[in-house]
Amino acid sequence: MGITEKIQQIQEELARTQKNKATEYHIGLLKGKLARYRAQLLEPTQTSSGGGQGFEVQKSGDARIALIGFPSVGKSSLLSKITKTKSEVANYAFTTLTSVPGVLEHNGAELQILDLPGIIQGASEGKGRGRQVIATAKTSDIVLMILDATKANDQREILERELEAVGIRLNCEPPNIYFKIKKQGGLKFNATSPPKHLDEKIVGSILRDYKIHNADVLVRDENVTVEDFIDVINASHRSYIKCLYAYNKIDAVSLEEVDRLARQPHTVVISCEMDLGLDDLVERIWDDLGLLRIYTKRRGETLKLDDPLVVRNNSTIESICDGIHRSIKDQFRYALVWGSSVKYSPQKCGLQHEVADEDVVSIVTK
Repeated sequence: MGITEKIQQIQEELARTQKNKATEYHIGLLKGKLARYRAQLLEPTQTSSGGGQGFEVQKSGDARIALIGFPSVGKSSLLSKITKTKSEVANYAFTTLTSVPGVLEHNGAELQILDLPGIIQGASEGKGRGRQVIATAKTSDIVLMILDATKANDQREILERELEAVGIRLNCEPPNIYFKIKKQGGLKFNATSPPKHLDEKIVGSILRDYKIHNADVLVRDENVTVEDFIDVINASHRSYIKCLYAYNKIDAVSLEEVDRLARQPHTVVISCEMDLGLDDLVERIWDDLGLLRIYTKRRGETLKLDDPLVVRNNSTIESICDGIHRSIKDQFRYALVWGSSVKYSPQKCGLQHEVADEDVVSIVTK
């Protein structure tokens, strides 16, 4: 029996097993096995480069955005609208057969956007080019899920399930569980407060299924689930990525439906055909990426506002130095900072000072 058949068998058993206190232990074991088989299913794509047309694109720019969606929802049209790249557009499925990169220039930053082939149901099991699409999506800083406003509401749930099946967690934080494998000593299970959905018995059984017999486990959140603990075990195969849902073709539905969709969390509504909402979409992408524009100036020079240094949120003066040249830290004395991150402008700051958007920084060296 192949891995795909084993996965199908476990899914069927999970579907027919009633969920109650008596079956929690059995369901937990099944979920652990399911996660292990899914990880094995993806392993071949991690090592093989594949033949024929290239798929992976080298990461570039200040951030990467992956366009995910079913065939013919408007991904290629969107790429053509917000970048200078012309991805092939047609009214039939699977127009895009490989990843097409584009660059969105916004607020002085260069954002790489990948138009990926349409995902179909069963992509996580290898149907279509699903495994390659999903593997590429894992390397992105944000997933932009393109949905069809004229189609059934289950399209979003189907795509989320496909991404979930291969370890992509959308708009989630990693579980608050400390886990460390040891060479000896058995299992040591502790919790800051009694977990509602986990206990030492189920944790030990899941670990044994993974052939782990010695480990320290500390649960810091009483609400963590069996699925959360399985994610911690498989941390190297998990990606926690922000997701923005964009409903396209809103020109073809009622205003009431547009309003309903727009009120959903992490959602924007657009029409590529009518150029509606595209500017709002770009601003939401920028906000969700959490990028900062930092302006640098030399002493005595005029400040230039057309070429900012783009850094990640929570960046420090040390990050700014690295972004300019790594040798600057060796000669660093202090930084003069103007902007919202300081009480006074300018203010002397050290390497660990956190900068804010549109701060002006002048590095003083020895």
